[in-house]
Amino acid sequence: MSAMPLPTGDPYSGGRIVNGQPVLPVAQPAASGALVMPLSDLQPYEHNPRHGFNAEYQRIKSSIRSQGLDQPLVVTQRPGENHYVPLVGGNTRLKILQELYQETRDERFGTVNCVYRPWTEESHVLLAHLRENELRGSLIFIDKALAVMDLKAILESESPHRTLTLRGLAKIMTQRGLGINHTVISKMVYAVERLLPLIPEALNAGLGRPQVEKLQALENAFLELWYRHALGPESECAEIFAALCQRYDSPDWNLELLRTALENEVAEATDTSLHSVRLQLDALLSGSGYTEVVLEPLPTAHEPEATQPGGVKEPSNPTQPQRRVNIPSKAAEPVSATVPVPEDPLVSLRFTAYTLAAGLGEHYGLAALVVPLPDQGLGFMLTDVPAPELRDTLDPALFGEVSCLWWQLAACAELTTAPANQVLPHLVVDSVLRTAVSQQDPGVLHRHVWTPDPGRWGFQLWRSLADADWRDLLALMATYRAIHEAADRAGLDLWLPREGSDANQ
Repeated sequence: MSAMPLPTGDPYSGGRIVNGQPVLPVAQPAASGALVMPLSDLQPYEHNPRHGFNAEYQRIKSSIRSQGLDQPLVVTQRPGENHYVPLVGGNTRLKILQELYQETRDERFGTVNCVYRPWTEESHVLLAHLRENELRGSLIFIDKALAVMDLKAILESESPHRTLTLRGLAKIMTQRGLGINHTVISKMVYAVERLLPLIPEALNAGLGRPQVEKLQALENAFLELWYRHALGPESECAEIFAALCQRYDSPDWNLELLRTALENEVAEATDTSLHSVRLQLDALLSGSGYTEVVLEPLPTAHEPEATQPGGVKEPSNPTQPQRRVNIPSKAAEPVSATVPVPEDPLVSLRFTAYTLAAGLGEHYGLAALVVPLPDQGLGFMLTDVPAPELRDTLDPALFGEVSCLWWQLAACAELTTAPANQVLPHLVVDSVLRTAVSQQDPGVLHRHVWTPDPGRWGFQLWRSLADADWRDLLALMATYRAIHEAADRAGLDLWLPREGSDANQ
């Protein structure tokens, strides 16, 4: 962009020249592109999803103090406002720059290298911040839940006379590069509207979605038990649950303490044993429904351990985890000759490959692009290239990480080497990817998906991935090899669909 020379002065005044570059005053609109601006022109984004303390704060501050910003801030500006706000992440770095300038008055912190992007709409900015935090895996559940509730309100304000359902919200978020399920959003609503007023310490200490789901299940089971024994109005039951949650709210949340207290309430109200109440609550929590257990009078002596039919002792550990369906592990071990192999190992291996690819895609804003191929190929396919808006809303390092992961998934799906006639039916119509595959021209992809120097893969992606994602990527590559080995042993063509499968229709 062009800019007139500006007078020198304090960074919190009008403007100046720093290292030969113009520093914009607040009144001067910025065109899209790189610029340098006074720190005073920048303000944190008001809807920043992160509410709590960043555990990496001091490390980031030390790095900026010694080396400066390693990446420019991506910023935008609302129409009619003089200040700029971070467009994608950057709130922590901005706060650190403000602290360092106040502490040192050092010119290095008084001006900021930025990349300006024109304003679109509020929901676009909030989604960009949410997506950036999700990719970095740095948000606790309640912070993400609050941000999603803010997003719902903003989207509704941008489209008057429309109330978004949770399914509608999930669809919009997924279309814009942040894959999420409406059932997860329903848990977020419960956490924000029901639990946050009751257990703020536990939630802000990092209480996660699994614990929130268990709390909701416990409240529903307690209400059902209360109703079955006709212990009073539903409002009284809700008040007791709320009071006990508040009593046990702590950063070291213990669900078992709350459950025992709820069971005591029912036992005292019905003048029966705690053991009988626990059996009924267990039945409700297990999903088997209400069990008509004969309510025993309170014991006058030591109560013997209950036994199940067949003489098996009732489990005495109240914190024993619930049994779960055994599905193929995301970090699947290579198939061993000593492990029983399914009748058709390709079915299981393809399912494992899809599960791993979909999980990685969800963590990096690519969930909508990963579709299953249960009957052919490597178990999954990508339907298009990453959304173009990611280039504008992610900082360069994070955008490079997402692009690298897309190429890794493309390699594991054999996107550019599989028979085009088998790949094309799964691709988005009129998409960049469909054009590249139909024309057999990888150059089309290289023009639309950033491709790093092969020597930078380790630095750009492998070192940057979270530990769990790195393990999943390794497991996906191991599964890729296992699928080929299984097909070679059986003398099968991986890309020839099974007879009678949907791919043959």
